[in-house]
Amino acid sequence: MPIHKSHAIPRMASVLAFCMAFAGAACAQSYPSKPLRLVVGFAAGGLVDTLARTMQPKLQAGLGQPLLIENQAGGAGTVAEATLAKSAPDGYTLMMSADSPPTNVHLFRNQGYDLFRDLRAVAMLTRVPLVMLVHPSVPANTIQEFIAYARSKNGAVNYASPGAGTSNHLYMELLKGIGGFEMTHVGYKGGGPAMNDLLGGQVQAILISITLGAPNVRAGKLRALATSGDKRTVQLPQVPSFAEAGIQDFNPQSWSGLFVPAGTPQAIVQRLHDEFSQTLKDPEVLKRLQDLSAEPVMNSPDQFAAFLKTESERLGRLIRERGISAN
Repeated sequence: MPIHKSHAIPRMASVLAFCMAFAGAACAQSYPSKPLRLVVGFAAGGLVDTLARTMQPKLQAGLGQPLLIENQAGGAGTVAEATLAKSAPDGYTLMMSADSPPTNVHLFRNQGYDLFRDLRAVAMLTRVPLVMLVHPSVPANTIQEFIAYARSKNGAVNYASPGAGTSNHLYMELLKGIGGFEMTHVGYKGGGPAMNDLLGGQVQAILISITLGAPNVRAGKLRALATSGDKRTVQLPQVPSFAEAGIQDFNPQSWSGLFVPAGTPQAIVQRLHDEFSQTLKDPEVLKRLQDLSAEPVMNSPDQFAAFLKTESERLGRLIRERGISAN
């Protein structure tokens, strides 16, 4: 009996969906069959790069293929995001970024890609407390003394960040609003270069991951005024939290996340999620993460995607209200 055209269309669609699913499953079974590229959105020496290189050996063992790390710094991670968005959705190009993707959509125009259309969230990997640091030349031993000093300078105090639009930048702007003082922002291509200029005295302050900050505080090269978190950190137990120091409703955190191009087959996304999850459970990696003050998270792709949406809306409002730009 002939098949009516209106009946044939849904049948063809079902067959196509079955074929795509079968192809995806077959692809996942042979994946990976060649080296993978992990694009890191920030400069070598920063926290994201350090985390990537910490996990690299175990990931290579689990995947059975080399994992080549490629630093593409610039534009608060947008250079790496653009690379990923233009890459084939075959699981061979990944991106590890810090917490800038949800804000970049508000800070950079005409990017040629969209975070929620062209990138796919795999998982939040880690979370790290932040610490407020100042150069020894700054006459302040507490956050309150620093606020008073900054007020007296009427914006002449410079603060560094790993890049315009990063959480370090935005949270410092939020702190300025809470404390009622002004400073001048100086953006860098990653936490490493920003810290170098703070150590050299070219800038006076920074809000940075405790991973990068604590060693310089312990060495007496920089002064810590406050840390994020509900209580004092193990790394700097002598330094009060922002809440303890009198700064309420201010608890900034830094995170790292894994992304792939949109359209990457679900089976491959799951394989990558499983491999990164296993790596973050490895005792050697856990010990290294502890040394870096990083807490493993490894939520699901759906949970990470929902978090990104919420963060984009919340921080997007802050960007608009305070007139923050990427320049």
